[in-house]
Amino acid sequence: MRQKLYMILSTIVLFIGCSNGELPSDPENPLNTASEAETPSLDDNITRLLALGDSYTIGESVCETCRFPEQLKDSLIKNLSSSDPVELDIIARTGWTTTNLINSINSENPPSNYDLVTLLIGVNNQYQGKSFSIYEDEFPQLLNTAIEKAGNDKNNVVVVSIPDYAFTPFGRGSTSISEEIDKYNSFAQDYCNLKEITFVNITDITREGLDKPELVASDGLHPSALAYSKFVERILPLAIQKLED
Repeated sequence: MRQKLYMILSTIVLFIGCSNGELPSDPENPLNTASEAETPSLDDNITRLLALGDSYTIGESVCETCRFPEQLKDSLIKNLSSSDPVELDIIARTGWTTTNLINSINSENPPSNYDLVTLLIGVNNQYQGKSFSIYEDEFPQLLNTAIEKAGNDKNNVVVVSIPDYAFTPFGRGSTSISEEIDKYNSFAQDYCNLKEITFVNITDITREGLDKPELVASDGLHPSALAYSKFVERILPLAIQKLED
């Protein structure tokens, strides 16, 4: 009886979480409610990072220092040959589509003096059933914006592939989700290759989520701190090379 009651309550919670057309999030997590961009210091002896994205960038359901941009920042501090401080700004929010991210960047208007910019966006276009043509139009816009914010140097931009939430308890191994995620990632990777922009594939890491539950956060949907650390293992060598060239 208790098991049946638990299943009923879980179904109700999941329905409520999905009813707003966004990937479900933790309502008690303050990271779900705001972006975090600030005006960087004008000190030339500071390495400046900007992370653009959605819940996968803001780190839904993990601690603030566990999300991948923060882990990347900490790893850079430990591994860069320079002892200059590293500052991180984030423009991201759970549920954001490419349209939301474009509007927020335009509203906040961050400067164009970042040493490294990461971009990870698109899962909510897929989840919300947006026309794929929107992504085809807006991803290039966001990539151009990322280049602009990186001092108009495309070498200082890293695009990160979209995780596959099919391999979570929420996604339940859905092949249709994986196929759609592949479509988004293929477009982004092909476009990056065409423009000679660094593209880092981390999707395969998230596709171990059902076999390795430790890669999934406590909400049963987003990557865990461990998964994000594996993202950083792939991004870090490229970031160091870009920052030290």
